[in-house]
Amino acid sequence: MGAAVGEELGRECPLAEPHLREFALASWAVDAAQALADLTEISSQIEAAVLFDESGAIVGSTLADEAAAQALARAAADLLEGAAGLRSNGGDVTQLEASTHDGSVFVVRDGTWRIAATTVSEPTVGLVFYDLKSCLRDAAAEPAKPTRTRRKKAADDAS
Repeated sequence: MGAAVGEELGRECPLAEPHLREFALASWAVDAAQALADLTEISSQIEAAVLFDESGAIVGSTLADEAAAQALARAAADLLEGAAGLRSNGGDVTQLEASTHDGSVFVVRDGTWRIAATTVSEPTVGLVFYDLKSCLRDAAAEPAKPTRTRRKKAADDAS
């Protein structure tokens, strides 16, 4: 009996390894788009949101204008960096809110991923942070792998 299909294909497709990162980012972008859609559906306080990585690469955004999404991601990264510089122990800032009379900017960091959002004025701060953390968690979650059920061989098939 030969090797399982996955083992055979692994040897026959040597180009798969170098492309795993691109595949992972592409699948993350699909998950990010869905997570952002869910976020804006459940949180009426959020006006715009952008998901990005630690290098500033945007993975998903609710903004139609790419330049505006880049500007929000850059501003959010600058806010995180500036806030970290103000901490006495120099540790990373995991979440922050900057508030004005017109609205707020929220930023949440989880590992290498970040999400920034703008809101209406006087948002429910705890709820917005909760929704942003849930969005990050949903976007980063590995999609469930389909399970394959095996048929049991009938007693007469075994002979």
